[in-house]
Amino acid sequence: MTGTRTGEDAGRAPIRGVVLDLDGTVYLSGRPLPGAVDTVAALRARGIGVVFVSNNPLVPSSTYAQRLTGMGIPADDEDVLTSGGLTAAWLREHHPGSRILLVSEPSLRGELERVGCELTEDPADADVVVVSFDRTFDYAKWKAAFDALRAGARFVATNPDATCPTADGELPDCAGIIAALEATAGVPLDLVVGKPSPVAALAALNRLSEQVGARLRPDEVVAVGDRLQTDVRLGRDAGFRTALLLSGVTGPAQLAASEIVPDDVLDGIGGLAQLLDRPSVEQGARPS
Repeated sequence: MTGTRTGEDAGRAPIRGVVLDLDGTVYLSGRPLPGAVDTVAALRARGIGVVFVSNNPLVPSSTYAQRLTGMGIPADDEDVLTSGGLTAAWLREHHPGSRILLVSEPSLRGELERVGCELTEDPADADVVVVSFDRTFDYAKWKAAFDALRAGARFVATNPDATCPTADGELPDCAGIIAALEATAGVPLDLVVGKPSPVAALAALNRLSEQVGARLRPDEVVAVGDRLQTDVRLGRDAGFRTALLLSGVTGPAQLAASEIVPDDVLDGIGGLAQLLDRPSVEQGARPS
């Protein structure tokens, strides 16, 4: 199915920035997918910005950068955006001094504490409830978040994913915790910070603009990933071009049944080469 085009192409601007998902797009089970190393190198050689965006809130950008570099895809911390890091930055900007009741694993707690967020375990003191992928979620955490939301705290999630892919299969992800609290506390989620939210899209656009040294327009960016509800929807909502890869969780049957339509459908990341054949920015080394 490499090269299937599902949207209009005429009149599009040259691609100057690429938003890349990680698991199922660049690598799978810790190993780079066919064409990943060469494709990212080709993008950078043409002066095209590349930012990696993950909805996994449990792994910091620095770890992803080290992992990618070890695969042969050189990356700095600034090249990677995670839903955990985005949530920490959003809280610091929009809720400075607020008390956060966090439903998560310890790694995200540390990320929020590093940017100065004040955390609390007392529902009566919480201004914001932040929920995340949490394999330690239990009734005590559920009840604390329930009480805080009933008392008027804002309801924020790092990511909306129903499942998290692993080498041994998929695990229940943050969507289940969101649903449990919406159903019992009777309040809707206020904001998702990770993909497909405008928060994540703007952060990616800003980071790409920094890489290429010029303010990019949304139509100069392509969002690439294996999930329709997060990767492709992020791009569609933000005005980016979109490419769905069939190398991860989405197959032809799910695509055919979806109302979310990508511009391009590719078997894997190596198929991005066809998008590079169109005129783009001048050839050159990767911007610093």
